[in-house]
Amino acid sequence: MQIDFFGAADTVTGSRHLVTWGGLRVLLDAGLFQGFKVLRERNWSPPPFEPRSLDAVVLSHAHLDHSGYLPVLAKRGFKGPVWCSHATRDLAEVLLLDAAHLQEEDARRANRYGYSRHEKALPLFTKADAKKALSLFKPIREGQAARIDGLSVTLTPIGHLLGASAVTLAHGKEKLVYSGDVGRQHDLLMPPPQHPGEADVLIVESTYGNRLHPPEDVQAELGAIVRETIHRGGTVLLPAFAVGRAQALLVVLQRLKAAGEIPAHLPIYLDSPMAIEATELYRRHRRLLRVPQREMANLCDGVRLVTTGVQSQRLANARMPSVIISASGMATGGRVLHHLKALAPDPRHHIVFAGFQVGGSRGALLVGGAREVKIHGEWVPVNATVTHLEGFSGHADQGELVDWMSRFHRPPRQTFIVHGEPEASDALRQRVQRDLGWAARVPPQGGRFTV
Repeated sequence: MQIDFFGAADTVTGSRHLVTWGGLRVLLDAGLFQGFKVLRERNWSPPPFEPRSLDAVVLSHAHLDHSGYLPVLAKRGFKGPVWCSHATRDLAEVLLLDAAHLQEEDARRANRYGYSRHEKALPLFTKADAKKALSLFKPIREGQAARIDGLSVTLTPIGHLLGASAVTLAHGKEKLVYSGDVGRQHDLLMPPPQHPGEADVLIVESTYGNRLHPPEDVQAELGAIVRETIHRGGTVLLPAFAVGRAQALLVVLQRLKAAGEIPAHLPIYLDSPMAIEATELYRRHRRLLRVPQREMANLCDGVRLVTTGVQSQRLANARMPSVIISASGMATGGRVLHHLKALAPDPRHHIVFAGFQVGGSRGALLVGGAREVKIHGEWVPVNATVTHLEGFSGHADQGELVDWMSRFHRPPRQTFIVHGEPEASDALRQRVQRDLGWAARVPPQGGRFTV
């Protein structure tokens, strides 16, 4: 078995792990690099493998840092199956088409205003590329094995996000397990991660590999923020990932209203067409969630859905106290940028980031205390209060990761620790070696290993 680590090996994003085994080539995840510019530029480099040579891609889940490179592979000739869960397929359609739309819009804007370094700015991929990639999806059910020659693929629900799964590749009696992103034991939306049982080789994420989640009561904290902000006439802006985080925030806000902890008449806006569409998918797949089905059915009661760009601009110019949920979750693009430009300069307002912020993103800069940020080519002063509620994170922390690993029936002969910043990955490596006594290593970007 040979493994090439072509992404998420020295950073959190860009998951791409190529497994060559039994004469077959299977890519585990096909994600985009996000965050710092030096990482984003990797998306534009030719892939270090021939896409046509891949026999299959397996997606752990739909987040773009795990799925967003698929349209590029399809554009470059990949035609094999993309195996994933049914819910992942549904979410990926929303995410990939939206990402393609943003790529096309960014290229058009760059050409219109002449700020591209190239003679003509081009999108990384188009809607046509995304649709081509989506046509390759072959969803499989939990416990069902997909097979290609002597290799089988099975999925195990892992929490974190609707449809997210750990991946088990089996060849003969040997098994490789890829964790994808491991969810939390007490996640707001998702049940605790299940376990695949055994592995000869393990690839595990380490986003929070050097941290423990603070013992936050996120409902109480968000309630206090909302009450304090509206008391001074301000608005609470919640930059949110359209898939997963927006729905968790809606659950909490509805519970706060039901408990009388925030005013029942307080306007709540969901300003993200993708989040609106994803919310419908969460309601459709609500049997996979830990939230009571009746609560999911009523998730948008009283919520004002902002569907058009004109409505969004009008909302950005409004001055009444409210709560606005808008994408993207790290303020890297989307409608939330218009709200940031309007709200950040005013100290009455409060900007709340819920969950992990990748280094180099606007979210990370704001959480880190930046007093101005660049938006649409302009420097915007930040006088609003900025809060980071890590308790909304969908990632297992170090203790939860070690607990999940400790449930393997026997130690893997090798554990590879990926999908983390260097200090997080190395901290988890040390903990695995010390507490579990396993062979563990952090592979470098582009590293190749035979195990």
